[in-house]
Amino acid sequence: MPKPISAEEFDRRFDDGEDMADYIDWTLARRGDEGIERVELDLTERMAAKLEAAAERSGVTREQLIRMWLSERLDQAAEKSAGTSAAA
Repeated sequence: MPKPISAEEFDRRFDDGEDMADYIDWTLARRGDEGIERVELDLTERMAAKLEAAAERSGVTREQLIRMWLSERLDQAAEKSAGTSAAA
């Protein structure tokens, strides 16, 4: 997970020519031609509160956290599926 820093700190370090790769969450990156599809998600109040707390601890919004977790899980499932089909 990228190290949380403020936007001002990020800009200063970038302007100073520092390598910013450790501060970018590539799981949130999209291609310019890639569209967005909005989905709806119903959560219990308790689950929403736990999600909010986890997002705050991570320094991201709930939406960003869901996208990060979902991206990681989909990548794991794809790797597992590729490993299973390669072994067959």
